[in-house]
Amino acid sequence: MALTPNSPSGTTPANSKDAAAQETFLREVDDALREDQLRKLLFTRGRPILALVIGGLVGLGGWLWYNDHQASLRDQQSEAFVTALDALQAGRNQTAKSGMDPLAKTGNPGYRAAVQITEAGIAEQAGKAADAAKLFAAVSADSALPGPYRDLATVREVATNFDKLAPQTVIDRLKPLAVPGKPWFGSAGELVAMAYLKQNKTELAGALLASIAKDKAVPDTLRRRTRQLAGQLGVDAVENPAATVSGSEAQ
Repeated sequence: MALTPNSPSGTTPANSKDAAAQETFLREVDDALREDQLRKLLFTRGRPILALVIGGLVGLGGWLWYNDHQASLRDQQSEAFVTALDALQAGRNQTAKSGMDPLAKTGNPGYRAAVQITEAGIAEQAGKAADAAKLFAAVSADSALPGPYRDLATVREVATNFDKLAPQTVIDRLKPLAVPGKPWFGSAGELVAMAYLKQNKTELAGALLASIAKDKAVPDTLRRRTRQLAGQLGVDAVENPAATVSGSEAQ
């Protein structure tokens, strides 16, 4: 067959139209088949699919509501705790306690621990050492509360009962916390050092006090106190003696 001047590829215009028409026809047939398959799918499985979609939407709505509700509760608990602390600082202990009591029962673990420790501190300030120790012990023993709060309660309980406890009991309970890097290293370490002194283990006490004094993560007041105690035991707890002398002269 001879080629026409207008069809360099070897396909005549008539054949091109036929191919396009056939492609359009096949596309329409394919669309019709898909529509028919979808219709059959909806007819046979429409209810389960609809139930699944509705269930997913309900679940998503419930999840969004729960998150919003929890955020609202956290805000309310935070505001209630701050208000109670303000009352406590103003000397209105009973008002503060009334504001914190609901948090101790229904607050999240962090707020519950903070409230119980605060209430124990109020009891201690009121001269009720036994009651305070019991409250601290309850926090320390509650595995549902965050670890740092439990550790703090342990330190406070031992500090409250320090004179009543055997030195070795103090050491056994607080030595795991009297480690550099632990949140309550300074407070726990000082109590362990005092227990060592009761046992006449001055070298252990001095070394521990010096370690606390050199730890920059420990509060400055505690560092100064342990530095003085270590010095009294003959242990140099000053990192840079020249800088300390210069600082003292400047004051």
